[in-house]
Amino acid sequence: MSLDASSALGSSVADALPKPLPGRDTVIQYGMALLTIVLIAAPLLPVLYQSFLDRALYDSGQQLTLGNFGRLLRTDGFALVIWNTFVFATLTTVISQTLGTLAAVLFGRTDMPFARLFGELFLWPIYLSALVLSFGWYTIYGPAGYLTLLVQSIFDGAPWNLYSLPGMAMIAGVSQAPVAYIYCMSSASITDPTLEEAARVTGAGTLRTLWRITLPLLMPAIAYSAVLNFTVGLELLAIPLVFGDPAGITVLTTFLYNNGVASARPDHGLVATAAALMLAVVCVLVWLQGRLLGNTRRFVTLGGKATRPRPFRLNNLRWPLCIVSAIYITATVVMPIGALLLRAFTSLLSPMVPISEVLTLGNFANMLEYPVYPRSIWNSLIVSSVGGVVATAMVALIAIIVLRSDFRWRGALHYIALFPRAVPGVVAGIGFFYAFALVPGLGGLRNTIWILVAAFTMHFIPVGLGAVAPMLLQMSPDFDRAARTQGADWWTTSRRIVLPLLRPALVACFIILFITFFKEYTTAIFLFAPGSEVIGTTLLQAWTQGEVGLVSALATIQILVIGVCVTAARAFLGVKLYG
Repeated sequence: MSLDASSALGSSVADALPKPLPGRDTVIQYGMALLTIVLIAAPLLPVLYQSFLDRALYDSGQQLTLGNFGRLLRTDGFALVIWNTFVFATLTTVISQTLGTLAAVLFGRTDMPFARLFGELFLWPIYLSALVLSFGWYTIYGPAGYLTLLVQSIFDGAPWNLYSLPGMAMIAGVSQAPVAYIYCMSSASITDPTLEEAARVTGAGTLRTLWRITLPLLMPAIAYSAVLNFTVGLELLAIPLVFGDPAGITVLTTFLYNNGVASARPDHGLVATAAALMLAVVCVLVWLQGRLLGNTRRFVTLGGKATRPRPFRLNNLRWPLCIVSAIYITATVVMPIGALLLRAFTSLLSPMVPISEVLTLGNFANMLEYPVYPRSIWNSLIVSSVGGVVATAMVALIAIIVLRSDFRWRGALHYIALFPRAVPGVVAGIGFFYAFALVPGLGGLRNTIWILVAAFTMHFIPVGLGAVAPMLLQMSPDFDRAARTQGADWWTTSRRIVLPLLRPALVACFIILFITFFKEYTTAIFLFAPGSEVIGTTLLQAWTQGEVGLVSALATIQILVIGVCVTAARAFLGVKLYG
């Protein structure tokens, strides 16, 4: 038999043999990649599809059309909606960046007294939802707020008005200032201190060194966090809903809310088109964040030794700046949260009535009388606990596939997993609503808390990756190589070596996701139904009904649960959240 004939016979025999089944590693990697794609694409594709339909996607007889885009642009007042959204996001960004940068310098780089305590308190708005902060600001600074009435009793009127774009932006700026603070503090911690020392040697004073050396080195962090805060400003719903709607100020998120959830006959084509517009804008901003993050590496200076920058001496300004900082923390953090907690234990909060005469537990007793309130608390705990575990497990698998495997598509999986950063909560909620209405067999889950678990998990995958990836990148690959040389496959190595070493990061990831799920409301308002309420949706319903006492009592429960989580993470587990 010739050589060619033998080769042909061998090939035919090889082709006839059954193909080997894919290994365990391949199944896990491709399975997780497919699950991630489905979870993230599920809410986005229906929104885009609905924007090109002439009627609701679950109705019969739909036809493709571009008319929704024209109708949206011709909608009365839509141009003003876009303008209000832009102004609100811009003012929010300016305020948050100014406050966050100043706080990072004062609390992190100077010898000001109580700087560490102020830094801890400065972060508290990021732990709470914007909805709860809005209620706190209303309780103390609203038209009938405690401090507003006190000032009006002394002067002719209060010097502030929260029912305006600047007033809304002030609340949003304070709530987002910790983001700028975190990024600036992180950037300052890796900056080479010899540059500042050189400026001091040449005779530059504290202010000149800060202005000419420190702030320019912080500019990449300031620019990146500014884009992030502008993006958040576009997505905020609670503050415009609480303070903008009563004054007739509509932004894009409240436009979606009023034409969707709050409408007796929702215009699905208009809502989906506006959501697609918001998604496109936020995608561009997230792309810009990535570009800025890549460019910032040119500005970071790292010394050859691990050195700690010497704090700037404020000299005679130490105590004046300390007093100013204490006033700011008291006015923007302590008083709004404190007033909300106090309102929960009073029947009325007014400077005209002594607090001792109105103290009561009636708000909590009334809250227990209505099943919706205990149910929303219980549902929030279940969604946060179960969702936190599920999301943490998913994040862990994605992270080790992307960063500790030879998976062919790991780069694409990493990009897909980070894409939910570009999906606003309202868009995710609308998308999951359409997806569960469109796909046969999923309708039964639409009115349960499990759709919330899925939606929250999808929306906050990037948050979990941010907690896990840094520690995974710091782990030496020698651990993996040692296990592989002993014959262990990728999954055995990951399960027996990588994941146990990653336990502290996974604990931090779970706590962060638990807190994030517990305070989330924007995604849930488009998905909840009677029986699947969470605290955020119940707070909104109670607020629209004017139940201020019940709102305060329920918000107090949320604050206490989050406070316990943050305290436990810091004190007992040694986990530092958001910073």
